Amino acid sequence: MRRAVCPGSFDPVTNGHLDIIGRASRLFDEVIVGVLINESKRGLFTVDERIEMLREVTGSYDNVRVESFQGLLVDFCRTQRAAVVVRGLRAVSDFDYELQMAQMNIGLAGVETLFMPTSPLHSFLSSSLVKDVAKWGGDVSPHVPDVVRERLRERLHRPGS
Repeated sequence: MRRAVCPGSFDPVTNGHLDIIGRASRLFDEVIVGVLINESKRGLFTVDERIEMLREVTGSYDNVRVESFQGLLVDFCRTQRAAVVVRGLRAVSDFDYELQMAQMNIGLAGVETLFMPTSPLHSFLSSSLVKDVAKWGGDVSPHVPDVVRERLRERLHRPGS
């Protein structure tokens, strides 16, 4: 079975993330979306909330499942019996960091990395940017699934706005 991991914090999941997950689901028998637990960073959404949203928006893919992990990505890949990590690249600036991570992952555990260019529709998109726009009342509906847009609205609602 060809199995891959799509890792990230997904705080929140965007249409760019879903583009990569959906395309990976056509290339692999199973795709595990790995939600990183990073206790040193406080996210807008809890890990459980992120997992819930991801499960809802990836529910139409029979071969995608969502799990959380902590620690090294290669250890998570080993426990999931996945030999490949799929990473989306938005711009050349992403490549330098992602290449270093890919080289470390193959050196540590023989885990390969597949770089997938994001769709031009999503090349500027990041979770941080989406949160910032939503925080100030901007329309993020073209950039996130409806359930995420609604959760952002609920979480960031300011009294009197």
